[in-house]
Amino acid sequence: MLKTLIHGSALGIASALFGLLLLLAFVLTHQLVWPIAGIYRYDALLAYALIIQIFLVYFKLETPREVWVIAIFHIMAMVMELFLTHPSIGSWHYPEQAIFRIANVPLFAGFMYSAVGSFLARGLRLFKVSFINLPSLIWLGLLAILSYANFFSKFFIADIRNILFVLSVVLFFNTRLLFSIQAKEYQLPFLPVLLTMAFMVWLAENIATFANIWRYPSQADLWHMVGWGKLGSWYLLLSLSLVLVLAVMGKRDSGGQWKLL
Repeated sequence: MLKTLIHGSALGIASALFGLLLLLAFVLTHQLVWPIAGIYRYDALLAYALIIQIFLVYFKLETPREVWVIAIFHIMAMVMELFLTHPSIGSWHYPEQAIFRIANVPLFAGFMYSAVGSFLARGLRLFKVSFINLPSLIWLGLLAILSYANFFSKFFIADIRNILFVLSVVLFFNTRLLFSIQAKEYQLPFLPVLLTMAFMVWLAENIATFANIWRYPSQADLWHMVGWGKLGSWYLLLSLSLVLVLAVMGKRDSGGQWKLL
């Protein structure tokens, strides 16, 4: 049992390698080894993220499909960031300077979302994940589109996140996740797994805001932990992220079983 736990933990760390390396850089460059004269921190983080990506691809730690997932996530993330950091919206802001930026968003920001996509894609492969009773990708695609659109539309029309939460529960209620550790297969209901992953991303968000990577308006003068309400946002983001990863990384049959390609 202990060996299985250790091996499973190692696979989990390997799955989240991109995100963990980013978090490590966030912490280390927060007052510990920065500033470096003439180089903005955000620009250094962009170079660092690119180096990680090149390293993972060169040593074949990421497959071509995973690279596609990361690229798509980066584009989607930058669109959302540009909207949500616009002065008229101001959901959060990046307090430091950068040369490599678009409007108010430093270019490295997209890699934070890519880290989520990388975690999902690598986790599916390393744990040899499959699904039972996975809903139709059409329904999942609808959930993903509505979730993404709601991040924009909630500022102009009613926020439908509660409806999306209910829809996700209905869709995933009977879905089970199968994964392997040391050739032994395990099975879990999927909804608690999704909620646990949202909690993990929320913890990472607290580390990032503490390290002054970005700040919410309420944190402008003094840092405090991000509110529990953000768990819902990460839950929806992970839901739509999962749909994209499932569509790219595997195939669902007519009986609701999904397997890696």
